[in-house]
Amino acid sequence: MSRQMGDSHRRFLQTMMSSGIVDEQDARKLHQFCCETHNTQHVPEQLDEFIGTINTQLQPLFMQIRKGTSEDSGQQFYALVNMAVTDITRMSSDYADNELELFVKTMELIVSSENGKASSTDILNSADSMTSKKLKKSETEHLLSRLVQDKWLDEKRGDYTLSTRCIIEMEPYIRSMYQDHVKVCHICHNIAIQSQICENPVCGIKIHNPCVARYFQGKPEPRCPACNDFWPHEIPRIRSPRSTSRR
Repeated sequence: MSRQMGDSHRRFLQTMMSSGIVDEQDARKLHQFCCETHNTQHVPEQLDEFIGTINTQLQPLFMQIRKGTSEDSGQQFYALVNMAVTDITRMSSDYADNELELFVKTMELIVSSENGKASSTDILNSADSMTSKKLKKSETEHLLSRLVQDKWLDEKRGDYTLSTRCIIEMEPYIRSMYQDHVKVCHICHNIAIQSQICENPVCGIKIHNPCVARYFQGKPEPRCPACNDFWPHEIPRIRSPRSTSRR
């Protein structure tokens, strides 16, 4: 397949630059729209090859459209990643130093927790130990809202988790900074933060919730795929893909 960028590729890239991250269904819709708009052949099965053409041209700029998976739903996403900056400094143009410090503390709380979550109370308490200019409670709450809006964090019922975008973009940083806490999912082999853990202390493997749902589907008795001990956690249901009518 040709590696030459065309107008359809450029339009796709412009949209990715604007949105930062899109789920697989929206990426496929965008692929079709870009091809039809610029009268180029649309082959639905060749989305990854289409993106590969863009990535070839982005390589000298140290950019890449990278695929990742939501730890919460198991859904596939595509994110535009800056490969030249692999740590927290990638956010320095949008956030002040004390805001970045609190974000790092929030990441530490999430990654070191057993369930991959941090409560708003714990995050507010961590602001008291900041070395840079301390944030007021209202400023911390506003910052958390911004981090959710900018797709660095997800929030549900007062608990915060690392977003899919954050994990895709920050994976090298997370692996290097939190190597004592971070493991990979035993099933999909991607980094595992929100996950279930085998309670056998000799084993201790992690499995993402969506991977748990798929792996144990139809099995009469859930047993750890590594040590064969009984898997004591609740087995989540496999989620159905979201409706394709959603824009």
